[in-house]
Amino acid sequence: MENPESSGIMGATQEAPTSWCHPSNRVHRFIALILMCFLCFGSYFCYDTPGALADNFKDDSHLNTSQFALLYSIYSWPNVILCFIGGYLVDRYFGIRLGTIIYMAIVFVGAVVFALGVYINAYWLMILGRFIFGIGGESLQVAVNSYVVLWFNGKELNMVFGLQLSFSRFGSTVNFWVMEPIYRWVANYYGGYEKLGVALFIASMTCLGSLICGLILGWMDHRAERILGRQEEQAKAEPFHLIDVLHFKPVFWLVSVICVAYYLAIFPFIALGKLFFERKFDFIPQDANTVNSMVYLFSAALSPFFGILIDKTGRNVMWVILSIITTIGSHFLMAFTFVNPYVGVVSLGISYSLLASGLWPLVAMIVQENQLGTAFGICQAVQNLGLATVIILAGAIVDKYGYLMLEMFFLGCLFVSLIAAVLIYILDSANKGVLNLSPSMREALKKTSVRTDETANLLEHADSSDADEGDAAGGGAGGGAAARDPARDSAQLQSDRIRSRYIAQLLPTTNIPDRP
Repeated sequence: MENPESSGIMGATQEAPTSWCHPSNRVHRFIALILMCFLCFGSYFCYDTPGALADNFKDDSHLNTSQFALLYSIYSWPNVILCFIGGYLVDRYFGIRLGTIIYMAIVFVGAVVFALGVYINAYWLMILGRFIFGIGGESLQVAVNSYVVLWFNGKELNMVFGLQLSFSRFGSTVNFWVMEPIYRWVANYYGGYEKLGVALFIASMTCLGSLICGLILGWMDHRAERILGRQEEQAKAEPFHLIDVLHFKPVFWLVSVICVAYYLAIFPFIALGKLFFERKFDFIPQDANTVNSMVYLFSAALSPFFGILIDKTGRNVMWVILSIITTIGSHFLMAFTFVNPYVGVVSLGISYSLLASGLWPLVAMIVQENQLGTAFGICQAVQNLGLATVIILAGAIVDKYGYLMLEMFFLGCLFVSLIAAVLIYILDSANKGVLNLSPSMREALKKTSVRTDETANLLEHADSSDADEGDAAGGGAGGGAAARDPARDSAQLQSDRIRSRYIAQLLPTTNIPDRP
């Protein structure tokens, strides 16, 4: 009796690559990219609902600044550990498909629990909802990053990272645009804190939409795995062990430092930005929300273009350094001048978009493919460790010293990230790395490494042939042994192999064949 599963695989593998149904086809991969982009839309939309309704939380739920800041901070606390564990589980046990669905489901549950807490005005339930939301939120981002690398590793990686970030940030932008009008519409039917809770219930539906996208993408990836034979590649790959983290390069840990220090000057600023613009520039709530959303809006609009720019020019580290410097200038303008805040916020959005497009692909260049989930998890974990502590600290600074001291703190964090980026440039240049090379230079170096590896193989065969000839001669050809130094040849071969493996590890590899 014929096996239906095997016949399905045969039918799938016989599909022409030119058909849009084939995973290697440009249209098919574009559909997968759209689904990846919307995977995090709901998570980012709901993450900033407190920021978009900051005044309403204070008026309806009677929260002070510190209590309000805790709604953001509690999101980050579980991810100090669970984000790293989430990445490890994706690498070792769940796989990308199951991990994505599990984490997205947790995000949806957390959003609903948070809305319920606001609806009944139970602060402890609000905190619990944000805590659950945080458990899935950052681990979801780790899984999505792994999806991106799996489908688009290579020349498209920077562009795809930028586009995925763009859609995610667009979720936050839409949140700042629509939550105030939704709140006002709900106020026609509900009063007090109940209207705030109902508005948040409506917002949580975006997470349900992202969960549906995750289910569809999981089916597409399962089908692509069968058609392209990725099971065989994964079976041959050496399994990742947790102790391998100790062997990550110093450059990776410097990237993690930037993930902490730079984002401390972005997310806490946005979380408290609405009140900042109301107090310093006398903006009304809707106008304050609008200017606050500009960071995400410009990030959403420009990330794909910056990704393409970095794909064409390379020089990731140079772009990261430039973005940090312009971010310092943006915060300087908002801290020490009364220039129209749109200038500083637009500059901040452009800089933030450029940094994200250049920074996150560095992880894929530094870390081996079977370690990517854990590596992204570590970056997200240390980032959330900083955010968990700093957002509480930021609320306390505002209550006690005002926004000027908060901006000074942000500038200090940015200088730390600048030092880390410069150190990455120095270390990468000293070790003849590829992180700051142009694409043509990386490709030339990759070809050189392939030739070096082939030469090493030829020398191995030559050595064995010489040894056979020496044995056949009965040891009488002593002059031939003197002409060659076996110890030196062995050392040279080992050096060539090490260099070849190092370059192969740094350079992106293509996982999906026959890409257009």
